[in-house]
Amino acid sequence: MFKLGGLKSTPPSPSPHHLLCLLLLLPIIIINATATATTASGRRFKEAPQYDNSPACPSISTQDMCSQQAVHVAMTLDYPYLRGTMAAIFSILQHSSCPENIRFHFISTPSSTHLHEAISSSFPYLRSQIYSFDTYPVSGLISSSIRSALDSPLNYARNYLANILPPCVQKVVYLDSDLVLVDDIALLAATPLGAGTVLAAPEYCNANFTIYFTPTFWANPLLSLTFSERNACYFNTGVMVIDLERWREGDYTTKLVEWMELQKRMRIYELGSLPPFLLVFAGNIASVDHKWNQHGLGGDNFRGLCRNLHPGPVSLLHWSGKGKPWVRLDANRPCPLDALWAPYDLLQTQFALES
Repeated sequence: MFKLGGLKSTPPSPSPHHLLCLLLLLPIIIINATATATTASGRRFKEAPQYDNSPACPSISTQDMCSQQAVHVAMTLDYPYLRGTMAAIFSILQHSSCPENIRFHFISTPSSTHLHEAISSSFPYLRSQIYSFDTYPVSGLISSSIRSALDSPLNYARNYLANILPPCVQKVVYLDSDLVLVDDIALLAATPLGAGTVLAAPEYCNANFTIYFTPTFWANPLLSLTFSERNACYFNTGVMVIDLERWREGDYTTKLVEWMELQKRMRIYELGSLPPFLLVFAGNIASVDHKWNQHGLGGDNFRGLCRNLHPGPVSLLHWSGKGKPWVRLDANRPCPLDALWAPYDLLQTQFALES
């Protein structure tokens, strides 16, 4: 069986019966179909229900975007992934014991800050703030990768979080937009970082770490020593708990940029924004249970074929890879696990609009 916030899973290949059981475990979602948010392209999103704090939650002013008692979540915001962002927010609020104590920090390009209005329309009670990310400095540092979506300057905003967010935000959970949570995000945010550790993420030490770097990197006697004194393991940067105070003290943005500058002079890695994080942090992060990033559900970066869940409990489902659930659903070619994303989709369907 699978564990969605409380049930354990061992089989790697979910049957239709298992998927049905998972869907039945999801709380019933009641949407206000009369209230909608409309984007510039005319696509409409429904208004999500409001979720209230449980009695045990600490009281935080709705205007306080800096409270250390709040759970701070950072996400990027752009049109191609807006539908995914909406679903992610919805899932976070629905499964939180203290949803009113979550503070969302959205990062967008100057031309896309209007998308915050769509978020506010679907979540009028959301405690959130939008930050404009100047993509010009990073655009000159981006090297082409195996998938064009990975080359978006906004994909590198995570490198600059400590500079973008106000100094009063000391700790943040960074999340990609192609995921949903089925557990309380406060549990993830409470991950202990230990002394001197800057970030926490699930590690995958069985993955082939060498493939993320080119033969040029490994052939260079100096560069190949980068990981010599570290037990470096692959980790996915789509789910991270980051101590921004320690990041700022260690000037880790500069460290990431230095590797990107070297990449422009000699190609030492593949796959977009991930390798600089591995170069700087791999082997020096706090570990997080794998249940907090059941990643790879979007398949590989070339074909985006269907994938199964990894064995074990599930707290977060992540469609990293080429295949996105909203694209496959629209094309009537969904993968079995896309049915777990669909209940959080706030897009107003044509059938609902006509009704």
